[in-house]
Amino acid sequence: MAKSSKRILLLAGDFVEDYEVMVPFQMLLLVGHRVDAVCPDKKAGDVVATAIHDFDGFQTYSEKRGHNFRLTADFDSVKPESYDALVVPGGRAPEYLRLNPRVIEIVRHFANARKPIAALCHGPQILAAAGVLKGRACTAYPALRPEMAACGANWIEPSSGFDSAHVEGNLVTAPAWPAHPAWIRAFLEVLGGVGTRL
Repeated sequence: MAKSSKRILLLAGDFVEDYEVMVPFQMLLLVGHRVDAVCPDKKAGDVVATAIHDFDGFQTYSEKRGHNFRLTADFDSVKPESYDALVVPGGRAPEYLRLNPRVIEIVRHFANARKPIAALCHGPQILAAAGVLKGRACTAYPALRPEMAACGANWIEPSSGFDSAHVEGNLVTAPAWPAHPAWIRAFLEVLGGVGTRL
């Protein structure tokens, strides 16, 4: 690992959104970071099923079965103090991952240590459950707005549809996968600019 690279933890679970786990994982590796993708009750080499969410003109997104995503580390051996940053993708996974006490403990470590955290789409559900969004400005998938308000977050309406991101200090949030260029760029800057120029 290069001296300027970071060690990043990525929380995944079955039916995590396909693009929201695959694209950040690959992009962060591409620019030289180490990314450990983990899921409760699973080990390195195990897979999680992904879901593809799309915006097809209906009143809400549609959902289709995606790829299998291979995990790269054991959840049970995660030591959050050994990581520089956290990525929380969306999809279906956050609604049940937030029920896991160890997931909540891990998220609280990153928040309390003011380490960079990126959460997109439904990922902020986990941050809300961990109680780390009170008074923080963030965005998420629009259907989460009531949940964000209930946990005391300051809701930021996406400024240009689903392709924008919001940054407040160490926290980078985005409403959905169309925001990948915006939030990944912002996250790299929060990480210290590593890989922002290829």
